[in-house]
Amino acid sequence: MSKNILLVGHCGADSSYLRMTVKKALGDAQIQIAEDSQELNQALATKQVDLILFNRQLDYGFDSDQGVDVIRLLRLSHPNAKMMLVSNYPEAQQEALAAGALPGFGKRELGSARVTELLRNALG
Repeated sequence: MSKNILLVGHCGADSSYLRMTVKKALGDAQIQIAEDSQELNQALATKQVDLILFNRQLDYGFDSDQGVDVIRLLRLSHPNAKMMLVSNYPEAQQEALAAGALPGFGKRELGSARVTELLRNALG
């Protein structure tokens, strides 16, 4: 069964690399993009979302400019949502874990065996 992955707050280039990484790890995954809070909320309300990959720094259009803050807010309204932070900063990863995210990864790790394992474990 195909998994649905939602990319939140990633620029075009990062989205492209994330798509390749997710496809490598999960094969037939369906990948959606949310570029603002409205699209994120709509995806959560109307689609089955199996995993959300948040950028550390969000652009305009979100309730906060920090991915960890949005993870923290979503944890309250969607307690069973599986979320990861994409960030090279260990302190941001620790903050995301404390906010209820699964262990995430950095952009420098895209395509690595570790990221493949993290994605598969999150959805396994």
